[in-house]
Amino acid sequence: MKLNERDKQHIWHPLTQHKLHPETIAITKAKGCLLTDEDGNEYIDAIASWYTCMYGHCNSYITKKVSEQMQKLDQVVFSGFTHEPAVKLSETLIKILPNNQEKLFFSDNGSTSVEIGIKMALQYHFNRGEKRNTLIAFENGFHGDTFGAMSVSGLSVYNGPFKDFSLNVIRIPTPNGDNHDAILNGLKTLTSKHNIAGFVYEPLVQGAAAMKMHDANGLNSILDFCKTNNIITIADEVMTGFGKTGRYFASDYIETKPDIICLSKALTGGLLPMAITSCTQEIYDAFYSDDMSKGLFHGHTYSANPLACTAALASIELLTSNDIQNNIKRIIASHQQFATHIQQHQKVASVRQTGIIFALDLNIKMERYGNLRDKLFRFFMNNGVFLRPLGNTIYIQAPYVISEVQLQKIYQVIEAALEQL
Repeated sequence: MKLNERDKQHIWHPLTQHKLHPETIAITKAKGCLLTDEDGNEYIDAIASWYTCMYGHCNSYITKKVSEQMQKLDQVVFSGFTHEPAVKLSETLIKILPNNQEKLFFSDNGSTSVEIGIKMALQYHFNRGEKRNTLIAFENGFHGDTFGAMSVSGLSVYNGPFKDFSLNVIRIPTPNGDNHDAILNGLKTLTSKHNIAGFVYEPLVQGAAAMKMHDANGLNSILDFCKTNNIITIADEVMTGFGKTGRYFASDYIETKPDIICLSKALTGGLLPMAITSCTQEIYDAFYSDDMSKGLFHGHTYSANPLACTAALASIELLTSNDIQNNIKRIIASHQQFATHIQQHQKVASVRQTGIIFALDLNIKMERYGNLRDKLFRFFMNNGVFLRPLGNTIYIQAPYVISEVQLQKIYQVIEAALEQL
């Protein structure tokens, strides 16, 4: 029996309504930018498997480092113990993070990194004797599927059934260059009526909202307001982090730096699950006390797993290399050329690009997980490209190691798909 048939017996897939979508594609191997299925078909991974494998699948430099670490130390409890990969990673990561970041808290995935950031913000005020019970977040944001992260997410398709069980969250518009004063006036009203503990946001690009992009100056003014009012700022860089916006972090484009940063996905180059929540010394100091109860009581069994830390170290070495930085510049230039070309197409409503993130909106209405979107997905796969449209938005977030030939094929298949609509 083939893998995709065996799969149906016991497996429940994420973001899947199995009655409508009973079929899966069984991938048997991956290398570089190519995925290979059980029938031998190859697909260019144009979204780096949800923005994780940014240095290519089974990157030999990363796998060699992890293989060597496997022979020394595989896993150890991180409460009361430490180890070389975690310490070295902390020293290496701090050097490329925004310069106000000082402490790192390890966990397992993007959602939990945000969960921890929220808990840090709420307990920061609690430990200082203030009761602040409200969070603010952008409209249409997405921060994960655990309850705290889901609470600050604004996409009802994900969190609709659970809204009555969520934290107290107020949503504000994203800055677009014209609405900055209105947002700031709204924030003044909110702070006069609510005890606001923190602001959770995706800097510059909202991933699950279909790669919506917003104004850096406007975001900076919001962060300035939060600083003035002692509202803890939490940058969710799970998607944007590690070079995707053209700089190491999206927060590098913004003058006012966040108090807390949430990291995962490309952190380990897609090889192993891991997340980090970084914070300033001031945040950490609010938990540093002779009173045991003021500590951050949050932990994961696989926190700072030595193998994942090793993968992250190797990934950062690649990210900061001349080869990868030059590749990022090349991809950005190619995206800009494609944007100029495709924006004139009669079926394209708009195009946008930040770093290696490219998105176009079709001027056709379609449901986020509807039939027309599924038709597009099948067309891409049948033509050897793995793209996962978000409703009527087609986006590219390919690995940094993608060749120009592969990149041009992605563009050609997208253009061909438009002719099928």
